[in-house]
Amino acid sequence: MNENTPEPTHPATTHPATTAHPAATHLETTHPERRTPTPRPGGRSARVREEVVAATLAEITEKGYDGLTVEAVASRSGVHKATLYRRWNGVDGLVADALTASADQPWPLPDTGDLREDLRLITREVFTVFTDPGLGATPTALIFAAQRSDTGAAALRAFFASRHRQAAEVVERAVARGELPIGTDGAEVVRAATAPLYYRLFVTGEPLDARTAERAADAAALAARTGLFTPAPPANPVPPEAS
Repeated sequence: MNENTPEPTHPATTHPATTAHPAATHLETTHPERRTPTPRPGGRSARVREEVVAATLAEITEKGYDGLTVEAVASRSGVHKATLYRRWNGVDGLVADALTASADQPWPLPDTGDLREDLRLITREVFTVFTDPGLGATPTALIFAAQRSDTGAAALRAFFASRHRQAAEVVERAVARGELPIGTDGAEVVRAATAPLYYRLFVTGEPLDARTAERAADAAALAARTGLFTPAPPANPVPPEAS
């Protein structure tokens, strides 16, 4: 374990089954060679951050959390380690900011005019990214690293919560088309579609195939159409007993 970090708060082989991306929730944009720099104000400060995030992702991909050090990120990014400690407060801050930066990457959502097809495209992307050795190495390493500290775990939750809210747009469109009941919780529908994939990837380690990804999307779409993701009706008050 890294000398400057606390003991892991939960095993590196676990992952909350709420993930989804999220379409891999676009964690695939965390790959050091696939990131699209997002224009930011701040000049040199923004450039420093981009260099540090890229170096952090490369180090995590190659060495994992246990091999991640501030010194290695400093050497790879060309940013002095004193600056890294001051701005990121160690490796867990670096991991957390890599997730925050990834959440800023653009994510074009599918818009086929059919909820089931939109959800299938989202789950297919999760499947494709995480089962491709070239694309999946960095987001997989980043998720595992994030679970090794409270700081990283909080950033991971925030990342997926943000992606769920963004992906809820496909559900909102379906509601507007009359395909789903009014009040359907879009983020919960996306969670339901992608959670079975992340469960296999990061909890059980079971194989993930394209049919499983498709079936998860279909199940979520079917449940949404039945109204499962609408607010529960208020409970009927119990009438007072007759005196």
